[in-house]
Amino acid sequence: MKVGVNVAVNSNTGDIGAFAKKAEDLGFESLWMAEHPIIPVATNSKYGGTPDGSIPPAMSDMADPFISLAIASGTTSKIMLGTSICLIPEHNPLVQAKQIAALDFHSGGRFIFGIGTGWLREETEIMGGDFDHRWTQAKEAIEAMKELWTKDEAEYHGHYYDFPPVRVFPKPIQRPHPPVFLGGAATNVFKRVVNYGDGWMPVRATPDSVRAGRAALDELADAAGRDPNSIQILIYGASSRDEIKQMEDAGANMATVRLPSTDPDKVMDGLEKLAEEMLG
Repeated sequence: MKVGVNVAVNSNTGDIGAFAKKAEDLGFESLWMAEHPIIPVATNSKYGGTPDGSIPPAMSDMADPFISLAIASGTTSKIMLGTSICLIPEHNPLVQAKQIAALDFHSGGRFIFGIGTGWLREETEIMGGDFDHRWTQAKEAIEAMKELWTKDEAEYHGHYYDFPPVRVFPKPIQRPHPPVFLGGAATNVFKRVVNYGDGWMPVRATPDSVRAGRAALDELADAAGRDPNSIQILIYGASSRDEIKQMEDAGANMATVRLPSTDPDKVMDGLEKLAEEMLG
């Protein structure tokens, strides 16, 4: 099982380049960073990770994952670099395609594009997304980016994004493009993964849900004429080596573990302890 580490980079994290180098040296296979460009002061949306639905203050102090991963790429040579997740409806796909291609190119082909559409309606709408149809919008964005990554002259004509032939360089190192992993457990997530993704990355998964997800993905891939082995499952936020083993037995290919603290005085020791516990 490939095991990576996810970290919420904020104003107190310290040197993310040094952190990434340490994670690579300790044997972590990948490094993942989340995204919230903004957090509205007043919201009616409820966060699923707290008992009362309140939004943790730390969410408003997240560094831009693409800048952070670019810094990390400069101090490392082999660790994969992923977003977990990037909020697709909050970005312009022409600009984002350029950012991702540059990051993949300059890192030597090490980027994994973990995507989602978010739960915070107010944030999505402030940033220009269509919250009620956010997965339809995300699909168009990914389709447009794939055109930009794979063609010297790319165009796209959809409902949300419509542009004539354009040239965008550099192209990503990975062919045909960096892998696209979809987060979440929405009703249609497996259809979406098979249709335009390369992996599924559930949060708060169980071995039973992973086993069921693997079966659903395999069945849909077969029906679509696609090799089921081309679709990866990444467990986001595993808490123990035993859990990682259970997830692997259930059909997962990759896992991430959470750094217990982002306190700059504790982050390196915490990373070493995490490696001892999770990597052996």
